[in-house]
Amino acid sequence: MCGIFAYLNYLTPKSRHEVLDLLLNGLKRLEYRGYDSTGVAIDSPQANDIVMVKRCGKVKVLEDAIAEHFSGKEYDEPVMTHVGIAHTRWATHGVPCETNSHPQRSDDENSFVVVHNGIVTNYKDVKTFLEKRGYVFESDTDTEVIAKLVHHLWKKHQGYSFRELVEQVIQQLEGAFAIAIKSKHFPGECVASRRGSPLLVGIKTKTRLSTDHIPILYGKDEKSSQTCEKDTEASKTKVLPRTESTSEFMPLEEKEVEYFFASDASAVIEHTNRVIYLEDDDVAAVRDGTLSIHRLKKCLDDPHAREITTLKMEIQQIMKGNYDYFMLKEIFEQPESVVNTMRGRVRFDSKSVVLGGIKEFIPEIKRCRRLMLIGCGTSYHSAVATRQLLEELTELPVMVELASDFLDRNTPIFRDDVCFFISQSGETADSLMALRYCKQRGALIVGITNTVGSSICRESHCGVHINAGPEIGVASTKAYTSQFISLVMFALVMSEDRLSLQQRRLEIIQALYELPERIRQVLKLDSQVQELAKDLFQHKSLLIMGRGYNFATCLEGALKVKELTYMHSEGIMAGELKHGPLALIDDRMPVMMIVLRDPVYIKCINALQQVTSRKGCPIIICEEGDEETKSYSSRSLEIPRTVDCLQGILTVIPMQLLSYHIAVLRGCDVDCPRNLAKSVTVE
Repeated sequence: MCGIFAYLNYLTPKSRHEVLDLLLNGLKRLEYRGYDSTGVAIDSPQANDIVMVKRCGKVKVLEDAIAEHFSGKEYDEPVMTHVGIAHTRWATHGVPCETNSHPQRSDDENSFVVVHNGIVTNYKDVKTFLEKRGYVFESDTDTEVIAKLVHHLWKKHQGYSFRELVEQVIQQLEGAFAIAIKSKHFPGECVASRRGSPLLVGIKTKTRLSTDHIPILYGKDEKSSQTCEKDTEASKTKVLPRTESTSEFMPLEEKEVEYFFASDASAVIEHTNRVIYLEDDDVAAVRDGTLSIHRLKKCLDDPHAREITTLKMEIQQIMKGNYDYFMLKEIFEQPESVVNTMRGRVRFDSKSVVLGGIKEFIPEIKRCRRLMLIGCGTSYHSAVATRQLLEELTELPVMVELASDFLDRNTPIFRDDVCFFISQSGETADSLMALRYCKQRGALIVGITNTVGSSICRESHCGVHINAGPEIGVASTKAYTSQFISLVMFALVMSEDRLSLQQRRLEIIQALYELPERIRQVLKLDSQVQELAKDLFQHKSLLIMGRGYNFATCLEGALKVKELTYMHSEGIMAGELKHGPLALIDDRMPVMMIVLRDPVYIKCINALQQVTSRKGCPIIICEEGDEETKSYSSRSLEIPRTVDCLQGILTVIPMQLLSYHIAVLRGCDVDCPRNLAKSVTVE
């Protein structure tokens, strides 16, 4: 939640208008992370001053305000070095308004301005401390305490560098945060840090760096600190990483460089594909064009340097193309995204499956006590969808847990447990906290994520990248189906040496081979789904029923309807119909039922008969050519036949389309539903 984007050019002439364009484009790429309010801060043409523009609403509102505010010719003059910071907010403390928008400032003179993602849990204590020292707060945010605390320390310790001031501040903060700060007292410098919220640094130079690593420098209590202080004080130098045998750093001659600080790689990919993912408590500081990364304390497992990662994402992947919304584009990308998830892993010629990210750990997993699948929202539903198959093919007990509830219960974890953490972003706060809880207790941690370099990815012992591609729409679609397939592939790997399961495995692998074409067939139902949406969009509620392999589709479908349309919707286990939900059924209650020819078909037919006998008129999702099932209702959607354990991939797509079309008909913002953000990086 919230999007940070900052830009620094060193010896690279840019006008302030060009800097503003860069900042606005970065915010547009990050708008899915937060869209309550936006703001930017850049250097003013007047010496030693910072100008801020903030607006409530989306980036387009800010763009219009900037066009009006920055109209003078002085903004067209190029400057050799400049720092600009920008932010798109998802409100946590204080209602969306200009005063609560970021950047937040330290004083009326804008001495220090900060953009912040996350929550400072002890902000009230810090605020009380600062109020006693004469500071007056103008916003309701927790972010404002950061700017004012930096200012307080600057007044108290005039000899501190900008980086040292920020280091002192983050030691006083509790919670999860990512910050980027600029100051008129330290022109041309930018300092950023993170703890529990994602942040990366993009690097763009005209000539390729002679290293793929940036050294980690430690605080004054470490032996390396003298070199650290010397290097950061030196002007017009670049710092290269030391070797393990020496504490010396090799300087590079002065050259042009641009730095991009962002919450997400999608904001920097159009500028550079070389990024550094910051770790918790990293402090990244740019001074005189030199990037240094500092840590206050050295941990036992710290590497010597942060690796510069080359992104494989392409700019076309984060553009809408001919689609009206990102969500619709991502729904229709699923034939390709499922192929990308299986590419190089499912070998259809030899009928085998190889997951390189967990290959070495398979023997240990086979000896485990139980499998635990932990996630939130859509990721949790992918675990529910595959639990039955995992139990069948691994013959291990499988627990599926919501990360928040898992932590609330202090669930017992043992050293011979294997815990899967499923997250599209890899930054979900509840899942990350649960991961650390399990890791401390000795469990093997397996990450299932869509984001290379994410926190869950880095902190897991092993894992599987689902390779679904960038997902911009807040409501997850293609990530769900790719998570589903990733867990199915894991089940196939676990059962490869079971002779009694070989026929079952071959059946599933063949169905995976046919799956992309089956998805394309389902997507052809779009016009039929749109007609159903016209019947449903004025209702206030929708019930979705199923059981067995399709119960997860009911949960996920209901979540999509709630997220996008703001209608009440509930996914109901058909076996529980008689135990309460049947009281809701009448001739006015919209009901969808998933009834496929699988092992629970007869039980689903019984539930269907109970609904129709109470004057219900359900919309049925059934298999192609199943005239018997269709006879129970005048409205139905027919999907292609596939193996039972993969039905959930095909049945969820009509639900994704239905929620999309209802949202459009109700005038809702499909890609940015109210009150929601893509990456939930706070608890």
